[in-house]
Amino acid sequence: MDGDPAVEPQLDSFSLTFPLPYRIAFIVILAVWGWGLNLHFLHRRRIDVPALIRYPGRSSSSQITHHQSTYRLATFLSLASGSSILLFWALTRGDPRRVIDYDWLPMINLLVLAALFLVPLRRLSVSHTGRSRLLWTLRRVSIGGLAEAKDGKFGDILLADVLTSYAKILADLFVCLCMSLFDGSDGSATARPDRGCGGAVLVPLIMAVPSVIRLRQCLIEFVRVRSVPYKEATGWGGQHLANAAKYSTAFPVIVLGAMLRGQKDGSPGLFRAWVAACLLNSLYSFYWDVAKDWDLTLFSKDRASPGHPFGLRRALLVHKPAVYYAVIALDLTLRCTWMIKLSSNMDRIGDFESSIFLLQFLEVFRRWVWIFFRVETEWIRNSAVNLGMDDMVLLGDYPGNKYEDDD
Repeated sequence: MDGDPAVEPQLDSFSLTFPLPYRIAFIVILAVWGWGLNLHFLHRRRIDVPALIRYPGRSSSSQITHHQSTYRLATFLSLASGSSILLFWALTRGDPRRVIDYDWLPMINLLVLAALFLVPLRRLSVSHTGRSRLLWTLRRVSIGGLAEAKDGKFGDILLADVLTSYAKILADLFVCLCMSLFDGSDGSATARPDRGCGGAVLVPLIMAVPSVIRLRQCLIEFVRVRSVPYKEATGWGGQHLANAAKYSTAFPVIVLGAMLRGQKDGSPGLFRAWVAACLLNSLYSFYWDVAKDWDLTLFSKDRASPGHPFGLRRALLVHKPAVYYAVIALDLTLRCTWMIKLSSNMDRIGDFESSIFLLQFLEVFRRWVWIFFRVETEWIRNSAVNLGMDDMVLLGDYPGNKYEDDD
């Protein structure tokens, strides 16, 4: 659906200015900036994120910090992509035919971004050791692998969870490649996005891959818990099976959504099944975010305990209680953006390319916010192990809780 009949039907007005490959690049670069902000803020709260994910530390105080290194990489990525899109605008001047003909320029931009990530250029980003560690982690996670705790298990889990929020972006990357290479003799990555490129099955399969990865990791954790010597220390592993079940709820949403797109006239029964699947996935995931990933007490019988703010916990290292309540509401809202499909007017708007991009951006934003509190929770858990449960009360006086002196 174009939303602008003034342009030719192959391209909507949003895609004329901001083609799909540049949208992918924008969100990826935004993720790097976001990770830098995560590291920077949590560093100021004295939460050592590199230590949690077993990322190589700095060998001397003269080296720049991890968040400064991330900002440097993000700056070079931004300069490369910004230069490319400015040149693209100068060459195409909003002409639909030129936008299609110059599709090689945004595709080269994606290749440049990939090279900046993969090639160990020390002056641009992280050290050679850190880059090697990142690539090795990506290879392990890409097949659902999971390191032992001492080798960076939390980093693997964090990366795999982030990938689930990039499922649609990964699918759009495939769509770009498919349209450029296989979509007929005049295929173009900057043409009107054809999310059926490659058949009706491939795109949904790609969208399901991050959830499959995370599902496999949960099953690996379950098997480890059931083995000696883990079993006595960590219980029978039911929580890992429950977590695996949470990721499996994404599959009906993907399958039913693909079936709905394949039906021209629609099916009320199929639509109701899709709504039910979305509702289950959203509410289950929201519960898990709050109760398991963030260790908040909102859904437990201890929610009104006098030892902590209502529904939260005693140790709050990221910010004041009001921020936690706002983030809980935000998480629920952004996990339910699919509800725009329940309104006939909003459903039409949701098919615009600009709306699809906005929803992708909002999901990445939700995950960025989620990271702050997931890392905080892991830091508290590790502190509980290292200090002993009786010493956890000391975390109430942790420097991160004293906001009156903050900037």
